[in-house]
Amino acid sequence: MSGSSQRTLGGGVQHVLDYLRRMQAENPAFIYAVQGDNDHSSGNIFWADATARMNYSYFGDTVTLDTTYRTNRYRIPLASFTGLNHHGQPVLFGCALILNESESSFIWLFQTWLHAMSGSSPVSITTDPDGLLQVAVAQALPDTRHRFCKWAMFRETQEKLAHIYHSQPTFETEFKKCVNETETIDEFETSWKSLLAKYYSMDNEWLQSIYNARKQWVPVFMRGTFFGELSAKDDSGGLNLFFDGHVNAATTLQMLMKQYEKAVSSWHEKELKADYDTANDTPVLKTPSPMEKQAADLYTRRIFMKFQVELVETLANPATKVDDSGTITIYSVAKFGEEQKAHSVSFKAKEMTATCSCQMFEYVGIICRHILAVFRAKNVLTLPSQYVLKRWTRNAKSGAVLDEHASELQNNSRESVTVRYNNLRQEAIKYVEEGAKSIHVYNVAMDALRDASRKVAAVKNLGSGATLGSTLTNGDSHELHGAGGNQMSALQSTDEKKKKIQELTAELESTNQRCDVYRANLLAVLRDMEEQKLNLSVKVQNARLSLKE
Repeated sequence: MSGSSQRTLGGGVQHVLDYLRRMQAENPAFIYAVQGDNDHSSGNIFWADATARMNYSYFGDTVTLDTTYRTNRYRIPLASFTGLNHHGQPVLFGCALILNESESSFIWLFQTWLHAMSGSSPVSITTDPDGLLQVAVAQALPDTRHRFCKWAMFRETQEKLAHIYHSQPTFETEFKKCVNETETIDEFETSWKSLLAKYYSMDNEWLQSIYNARKQWVPVFMRGTFFGELSAKDDSGGLNLFFDGHVNAATTLQMLMKQYEKAVSSWHEKELKADYDTANDTPVLKTPSPMEKQAADLYTRRIFMKFQVELVETLANPATKVDDSGTITIYSVAKFGEEQKAHSVSFKAKEMTATCSCQMFEYVGIICRHILAVFRAKNVLTLPSQYVLKRWTRNAKSGAVLDEHASELQNNSRESVTVRYNNLRQEAIKYVEEGAKSIHVYNVAMDALRDASRKVAAVKNLGSGATLGSTLTNGDSHELHGAGGNQMSALQSTDEKKKKIQELTAELESTNQRCDVYRANLLAVLRDMEEQKLNLSVKVQNARLSLKE
């Protein structure tokens, strides 16, 4: 798409703005921005809540901008920035309504979003293939690797080459195999030429155009960059996973914010369940390797399962030494019977490091079977720390990332409210999530929260507290509405201090209520278990009586 386009959505925009203002008033870390404040009916709108900004501090290494509303004829132009959490689940980094599509609008969007994320650029970003987005990413995120969504490329190819798809049923399978399964650039080039020759498509304009852009969407050209793609061959999902099932062609602006909240709540519950499963379900180990036990303790459940597959595959992928310079040893690793597909692994014994030609670790963040095979041959029994990305571990949300983020901003008075709020909120969430795991821990957490509530109330009554408030602006000098508005003097008043303390107290009270809910749920589960045990006991007794008779 090129040029620009305009959408008019009428009074629904005001409904969204009213919601955003209300949320910002209730939550000092909820921020939003409107491009062209003088004309709310046509200006683009961006927003991000405290959780989105916090999640970015943990998982903001790879980002996806979903703008599929442009191709699926949705009534509302909802765009979303998303990533992957430590379970490989979609996690939200912010949303936007794109009422005006132009190069400058998308540049504004990226700059505003980046400012809301404290200016920290991601390693990589995935978008739909589009000229406007390509220009905007290049200008706003010059150091970020930009990738076109592979699923979108497949979708467009099916549309452009409908005649080939219809007349040559095997073309789609071989096309996707060429893109998904080639492991080297040479292999891709050979496979591509063979594909064109087989289907008489040498002069096809569309195929030539996507071949010219191959370095921005074919996986083999980007494997040196982290994208966290756990299912590299999956091309069915597209980008819009976070709002799938919540926002569709029938959704109106009046319905949007409620559906937005439902999607956020739904994914939060899924993350909590994945946390619970990781903490309470011990995976079955398939080898006697200490490394497997180490990985089971470190990784979340889904990531461990991915690692386990690679570890088990080392049994069928022996490492053969092919060169040794003293400091670097080169190994060839291939599956039995597939020596022609061997991968080359360079191993430095002194540093305990290795690199593989498949580049799975660089691309996915999980060590590959080829390096593991070399480790096995060299009796490396545990994973070196550099091969365990914190973002995939059970402790991905521990304080290290947050503390680093806070230290970067400690001298920035404009950001101090957000940092303090996020710190407090994250600590409160820890009590909730840990407290839900057992009745004993729940009681301890509840006592701690109540004690904290009393202390906060005491400080509130004394009228003391730190200065609260910030004014955030984006690169275009449009206001990014954050905690407290524009008047610093008003924020320094005693009333404002008390108001902020009340907000924090309300957050603690809300956390207490959530703990009560979790406790009720846990008790219900325990009751069900007791009932099941009782029923089983009765059945056993009846069976014994039957046998005696």
